[in-house]
Amino acid sequence: MVANVKAAGATKSRHGRRGSFSYASNAMAEINVVPLVDVMLVLLIIFMVTAPMLQQGIDVNLPVTRRASALQDERLFISIPISYQADGILHFDADPIPFSALEERARQSMLERTDKQVFVRGDGNLRLQELMDVMDTLKLAGVERVGIVSQPASEIR
Repeated sequence: MVANVKAAGATKSRHGRRGSFSYASNAMAEINVVPLVDVMLVLLIIFMVTAPMLQQGIDVNLPVTRRASALQDERLFISIPISYQADGILHFDADPIPFSALEERARQSMLERTDKQVFVRGDGNLRLQELMDVMDTLKLAGVERVGIVSQPASEIR
């Protein structure tokens, strides 16, 4: 009878161990992905909200025209803000530069480009002479075509 008790005890302990191993292996095999998905959705929302805030530029009140066509490709822009009248600083793409450096900067830029074309975004309150000075300087730098960017009248209303 003593032998039967030992055998029964060994069986119980063996089942007890096997049961705990099977429980631990089942728990480790399943990875809960719900918290991962939650974190990724929160990050997605954060990036969607902050992305429009990262755009930088200057505000220019463009002149209005009734017949303006949209620009299709990536172009080289010269922006002339209304503050140009006071400080002589204009923007070559996104870089603020003084008017005196415009010719050299445009010349260097035209060396790399096949389309020797520049678009000027001038504030509507600029004097015509200031706009013509910029365009003449661009022509001296090797720019073949200078376009003036305007805003369609339909976007203002």
